[in-house]
Amino acid sequence: MAVYSFEEYRFKPYIRKAIGKLGFREPTTIQRKMIPLILKRQSAIGQSQTGSGKTHAYLLPIIQRIDPARRQVQAVIFAPTRELASQIYQEALKITEAAVEGDEISVRNFTGGTDKQRTIEKLKQQPHIVIGTPGRIHDLVREQALFVHNASILVIDEADLLFDMGFIHDVDQIAGRMPQSLEMYVFSATIPEKLKPFLKKYMENPIFEHATPSQLAAEQIEHVLVPLGSRKKTDLLGQVLRSINPYLAIVFVNTKQMADHVAEQLAGQGLKVGRIHGGLTPRERKRMMKQVRDLEFQYIIATDLAARGIDIPGVSHIINYELPKDLDFYIHRAGRTARAGNQGVSYTLYEPSDEDAIVRLEKMGILFGHQDVRGNEWIDLPDRNRRKNRMQLKEKESSTSKIYVRKPKKVKPGYKKKMASEIEKLKRRERRLQRNKKK
Repeated sequence: MAVYSFEEYRFKPYIRKAIGKLGFREPTTIQRKMIPLILKRQSAIGQSQTGSGKTHAYLLPIIQRIDPARRQVQAVIFAPTRELASQIYQEALKITEAAVEGDEISVRNFTGGTDKQRTIEKLKQQPHIVIGTPGRIHDLVREQALFVHNASILVIDEADLLFDMGFIHDVDQIAGRMPQSLEMYVFSATIPEKLKPFLKKYMENPIFEHATPSQLAAEQIEHVLVPLGSRKKTDLLGQVLRSINPYLAIVFVNTKQMADHVAEQLAGQGLKVGRIHGGLTPRERKRMMKQVRDLEFQYIIATDLAARGIDIPGVSHIINYELPKDLDFYIHRAGRTARAGNQGVSYTLYEPSDEDAIVRLEKMGILFGHQDVRGNEWIDLPDRNRRKNRMQLKEKESSTSKIYVRKPKKVKPGYKKKMASEIEKLKRRERRLQRNKKK
């Protein structure tokens, strides 16, 4: 019988207390599948999209298994970006901060862009759990400052992105220093073919668990197609953004060059936009993320690679300026809205060349509405699912079909107040954690 309560895992009292403070009521699909496997020490691969709860799918059972009396590294968690590593670290602190005397667990975060020598000096006492980017962790291991040879647990989060960014060599070097009985837990939105030889090297008959995209296309998300027609795409985007007046919208593009182009075009229309892409320096990324969290921007232009794993509270709308080349990423993008029980909308600006990709998304279970924005009003367009001679039908129906005028899809009353409250809670919690770290 499936487990639908955290109580059934028999976590330590302080972990149960942390789960309550986090507001978790029951395990998500990926948590129900992965937590028992990690508790039973069974290597596994968990394929799931953003918003599925995968971070706690491994943090909770790993923290449960740590032996506080052993002052050695017992688990290593890899993340492809500094931002994701920092988020995982903050979530780990939220769980461990309630530990009673004798149960205290040391968690450390190691990423590039920090003073390596100062980090080495602080490693006279080895942490129980290591979280960080592969390059910096590998540096510390080579410097013989961090000792991973006793760690029996290795987690690779966002494995496909980590592979794309060229970090697999660092991971391989570190995994090779770990015990032969190493347990490996891999989490990824997709499992590319090129990653499989590495997994086969370290994982003997792993269990594969897949929280499918259809399970994760939340019911609270409305998916809307908006035809480009003869308009300039950045003009249409600006019109969409002004008409919906979002609490916070993320506009997704496929390259950093396109991100810069779109941001400049929107700025020329008088919109203040932030941007998150791989071309930013570490200092620029840090400043941008602070501005985003402080709600200095209503609109953010982002690439998939740069935004992967970054949790941005309060996202009410997603706009796909370009459809992702890997269509599984569509679910990943859409899942950034409709958090905390709120509703969200994912708009896709499309043109004829996107038709095949849209049909494939429909086969994956995405139900699209078909709308257009005229001035500041939204209208329902004819059903796109009449696929024969779709483009010809569309031209005929545009002059004969009844048009339904609708109000812009704005956020519900009270949404902004609720999200502002939630974000303020997060900020207070982060400030408390930072104070505790300094003690």
